[in-house]
Amino acid sequence: MASIIRILHTTEYLYDQPVMLNPHRLMLRPRDGHDLWVDDAYLTISPRASLRWFFDTFGNSIAEARFDTLTKRLLIESELLLRRYTSDLSGEKAGTHSCPFPFRYTKDEALDLAPFLALQNPGDEAPLRTWLAATFDAPGADALTVLRSLSDCLHLNLHYSAREEMGTQSAAETLELGVGTCRDFAFLFMEAARCLGFAARFVTGYLNDRPRGLGLQGGGSTHAWADVYVPGEGWIEFDPTNRITAGSDLIRVATTRTPEQASPISGSFQGNGAVCLGLHVSVDVGEVEAASPAGPGDPA
Repeated sequence: MASIIRILHTTEYLYDQPVMLNPHRLMLRPRDGHDLWVDDAYLTISPRASLRWFFDTFGNSIAEARFDTLTKRLLIESELLLRRYTSDLSGEKAGTHSCPFPFRYTKDEALDLAPFLALQNPGDEAPLRTWLAATFDAPGADALTVLRSLSDCLHLNLHYSAREEMGTQSAAETLELGVGTCRDFAFLFMEAARCLGFAARFVTGYLNDRPRGLGLQGGGSTHAWADVYVPGEGWIEFDPTNRITAGSDLIRVATTRTPEQASPISGSFQGNGAVCLGLHVSVDVGEVEAASPAGPGDPA
C-alpha cells in the first residue's frame, strides 16, 4: 500500500540591493522507482528563470536555472505529490536474502561500487577504527543485522542538534564533538560502514515526521541519511538520526558519493558590494488524499 505524500519546499534569499543571479543548480525532483512514484511536480521561481534539465553523474535529476533580470529576492518553491511504497525491509520484516558478515563483493560488484567503498577522508580511518573497536560490538550474524546495530550505536552514543551553518562535519569531528546534524550522522555512518567493507552513499531528501507521533528528528527542512549496498538485497536506506531502516517515512530525492554533492540548491550572485541578508528554508511534508497539487509554476 502506498502513502500519498505532498511536499512543499520553499527557499528564499534576500539581498541588500539588486543583484544579478548567476546560474543556480537545483536538485529538487526525485527519480521514479519501484518504491517511489512522482505523480506531480511543480517548480515556481521568482524572478522568472529559464530551466535546463539534465542528469548528473549519479543519475539524479538536475535543473539549471538562468536569470536575466536584477532582483533583491530569490524565491524557489518546489511542490511534489508522491506515492511512497513500503520496503520489504521496513519494520521487523526481514529481506528474502541473507548476506553473511563478513562478506565479499563479487568482482563486478567491487568494480561498480569502487567509488563508494573508499573513505572520503582517509585520515579519519584511525579514529573511526578506534571508536568502532571501543564502542561497536558487531554481531556475527548477517550484514543487515550488523548495519542496523551500527545505526543504533550511532543514535545511542551521539546527540542530535540542528545547525544553521552549511556544510558537514568530518567523521572524526562528529566523534570528537559527540553531537551533529542529520548530515553529520549520515556521513559518519557512511564512513564507519566503509571501514567495515560496505559500499555507502549519501542520500538527501525529506522526512515524513507527522504520522504516528514518533517524535522523529530532522523534519521541517531537508533531511539526510545513508544508502548501503548489501549483496542480495541491493541499496538499503539507514537513518541513524532516527534509527530507521528502509522506512517509508524517508523520501529520497537524490543520492551522491559525498555530502557536498547533495546540495538541493546552489548558486551565486553578482553585485557591487551586495550581500545576502538572509536565507529562509521551510519544508512541509504531509500525507494527503490522492489529488494533484494546485499551484502555478512550471511542471518539473
